[in-house]
Amino acid sequence: MQETQANEPLDAFELALKQKAKILQECQSQKRQKSCFNCEVFFDCETRKEYVNSCYNSMSKGNTGSDGGFDF
Repeated sequence: MQETQANEPLDAFELALKQKAKILQECQSQKRQKSCFNCEVFFDCETRKEYVNSCYNSMSKGNTGSDGGFDF
Protein backbone atom coordinates (compact mmCIF):
# COMPACT_ATOMS: atom_id res chain seq x y z
CA MET A 1 0.00 0.00 0.00
CA GLN A 2 1.21 3.53 -0.73
CA GLU A 3 1.98 5.86 2.13
CA THR A 4 1.75 9.57 2.89
CA GLN A 5 4.68 11.70 4.00
CA ALA A 6 3.89 10.90 7.64
CA ASN A 7 4.18 7.17 6.80
CA GLU A 8 0.45 6.68 7.21
CA PRO A 9 -1.21 4.44 4.62
CA LEU A 10 -3.33 6.24 2.04
CA ASP A 11 -7.06 5.76 2.49
CA ALA A 12 -9.41 4.77 -0.33
CA PHE A 13 -10.22 8.42 -1.09
CA GLU A 14 -6.56 9.39 -1.42
CA LEU A 15 -5.85 6.36 -3.62
CA ALA A 16 -8.82 7.27 -5.84
CA LEU A 17 -7.53 10.85 -6.08
CA LYS A 18 -4.09 9.64 -7.19
CA GLN A 19 -5.72 7.42 -9.83
CA LYS A 20 -7.93 10.23 -11.17
CA ALA A 21 -4.97 12.64 -11.19
CA LYS A 22 -2.96 10.18 -13.27
CA ILE A 23 -5.83 9.78 -15.75
CA LEU A 24 -6.22 13.57 -16.00
CA GLN A 25 -2.49 14.08 -16.56
CA GLU A 26 -2.49 11.40 -19.27
CA CYS A 27 -5.36 13.21 -21.02
CA GLN A 28 -3.50 16.52 -20.83
CA SER A 29 -0.39 14.86 -22.22
CA GLN A 30 -2.31 13.28 -25.10
CA LYS A 31 -3.81 16.66 -25.98
CA ARG A 32 -0.47 18.41 -25.47
CA GLN A 33 -1.95 20.68 -22.82
CA LYS A 34 -0.31 21.84 -19.59
CA SER A 35 -3.70 22.29 -17.93
CA CYS A 36 -7.38 21.78 -18.63
CA PHE A 37 -8.14 25.49 -18.97
CA ASN A 38 -7.25 25.68 -22.66
CA CYS A 39 -9.11 22.50 -23.60
CA GLU A 40 -12.16 22.84 -25.85
CA VAL A 41 -14.23 20.50 -23.63
CA PHE A 42 -13.26 22.13 -20.31
CA PHE A 43 -16.82 22.56 -19.02
CA ASP A 44 -18.17 19.24 -20.32
CA CYS A 45 -15.18 16.98 -19.62
CA GLU A 46 -16.07 13.84 -17.66
CA THR A 47 -12.40 13.17 -16.84
CA ARG A 48 -12.07 16.60 -15.22
CA LYS A 49 -15.42 16.25 -13.40
CA GLU A 50 -14.35 12.88 -11.98
CA TYR A 51 -11.04 14.39 -10.84
CA VAL A 52 -12.75 17.37 -9.15
CA ASN A 53 -15.22 15.03 -7.41
CA SER A 54 -12.33 12.85 -6.28
CA CYS A 55 -10.58 15.93 -4.83
CA TYR A 56 -13.70 16.84 -2.89
CA ASN A 57 -14.16 13.27 -1.65
CA SER A 58 -10.53 13.11 -0.59
CA MET A 59 -10.88 16.29 1.48
CA SER A 60 -14.29 15.41 2.95
CA LYS A 61 -13.58 11.68 3.27
CA GLY A 62 -16.87 11.00 1.53
CA ASN A 63 -19.04 13.01 3.94
CA THR A 64 -21.61 15.20 2.23
CA GLY A 65 -24.27 17.59 3.45
CA SER A 66 -24.37 19.51 6.71
CA ASP A 67 -22.59 16.77 8.67
CA GLY A 68 -19.70 16.68 6.20
CA GLY A 69 -16.55 18.65 6.32
CA PHE A 70 -13.03 18.77 5.07
CA ASP A 71 -10.15 16.91 6.68
CA PHE A 72 -7.16 19.26 6.53
